[in-house]
Amino acid sequence: MSEQGVVVYADDALFAPSQALAERLGWPLLALPALSAESPQAFFLCYRDACLKLLDKQTLKKGGLAVDVDPRPGEQHSYPAPKKDLLAQAIGKKTKTVVDATTGWAQDSLALFRMGYDVQCIERSPVMAELIRDGFQRLAQKDWVQSRQLQRPALMVGNAIELLARLPDAPDCIYLDPMFPPKRKQTAATRKSMAILREILGDDLDRADLFAAAWQATGKRVVVKSPDYAEPLGGKPSESYQGKLLRYDVYLK
Repeated sequence: MSEQGVVVYADDALFAPSQALAERLGWPLLALPALSAESPQAFFLCYRDACLKLLDKQTLKKGGLAVDVDPRPGEQHSYPAPKKDLLAQAIGKKTKTVVDATTGWAQDSLALFRMGYDVQCIERSPVMAELIRDGFQRLAQKDWVQSRQLQRPALMVGNAIELLARLPDAPDCIYLDPMFPPKRKQTAATRKSMAILREILGDDLDRADLFAAAWQATGKRVVVKSPDYAEPLGGKPSESYQGKLLRYDVYLK
């Protein structure tokens, strides 16, 4: 989809930040009551429930999707969180600095941040970047972040292939979670957040070039998250960690 939507506001108190958001994206700004069901846009951004949310026509009145900065189900709330799951094993316990070059909804970035890694994020979609930035601002207000004086993840917006080539220092790990084409036969309904992300971004047709750029830019390793049916992006990996529906391929320098 072309990233064209509408910024809507339901509360006059949120007019100023909504107007600034609309200007940054080059989107129209409308009061929520002014929208009709015949609106040609499929997506909307709105400050609601103390965060920025991505809406579709079904969630205009309530609901929507936001970057969730709280621990995922099953994760411990302690900081730093234990480095026990497959993601942590792939990233490496001795790794300190990680660049997530395909941030999306930032869930893996935030999980790595909670494990104590120094995380930088890259996102090419201006819309997703606004949602991520809002999430990171909320993260910075968390008591556990403030009490420890933690620095929230940094966010770079643009083409990851170009930005990786300009990193001032080589990170220990570059993490890739590119958008692969879906299986023709889906075994389960795709989560709405992922379905919308795919509609916004499309498939990452340049993922081979992205891997090459990551390999050039990393200091120690590249980790690729992929669905279990996909061929390894960088050829035979040094290590691989297999989950139920996904796999982390690790390429060591």
